[in-house]
Amino acid sequence: MDRFGQQANLVLEFPCHFPIKVAGKADPDFHNQVCAIAQKHDTTFTPDNLQAKQSSTGKFQSVTLNIQATSKEQIDAIYQDLKNCELVVWAL
Repeated sequence: MDRFGQQANLVLEFPCHFPIKVAGKADPDFHNQVCAIAQKHDTTFTPDNLQAKQSSTGKFQSVTLNIQATSKEQIDAIYQDLKNCELVVWAL
């Protein structure tokens, strides 16, 4: 396990609420794809757990996913799926 993984396990106590900020292209399907990824890994996630914001230029949008995290592996899998989504620019 890498150093970050060791620290993450010490800081987080599972299960816990875990916010993930995601920025993406201003595409009508962005919210649907991001919600589908969240629901794949957190069966309790609903679109009500999503906070959205449009960029001032209208080219991008950002959302905060509030998920119920059960493990570091679950969080890692969500980030990997977000990384693989072509509409996602970054996720924090």
